[in-house]
Amino acid sequence: MSNQGDWPLWEVFVRSRRGLSHTHAGSLHAPDAEMALRNARDLYTRRNEGVSIWVVESAAITATSPDEKDPFFAPAADKPYRHPTFYEIPEGVKHL
Repeated sequence: MSNQGDWPLWEVFVRSRRGLSHTHAGSLHAPDAEMALRNARDLYTRRNEGVSIWVVESAAITATSPDEKDPFFAPAADKPYRHPTFYEIPEGVKHL
């Protein structure tokens, strides 16, 4: 049997009630997705606070770095048409 240190790292996301978004609950090591789900259930939903669990192998996640915040998201700032202040609201429109 392989050493637990050789097992991949999995990120665990739990949805606490129906209609809410999944939130990151933590991480764990497991040999495969099935065992990661079982371990996540035992670790992160002990008091029946979960209705859904996602596990994602950490190596499969691609994310931005906090250092890239300004350069990565800056292009959105040069598109003023995305902001509601670009549009004039016609008279008579009550609920927009």
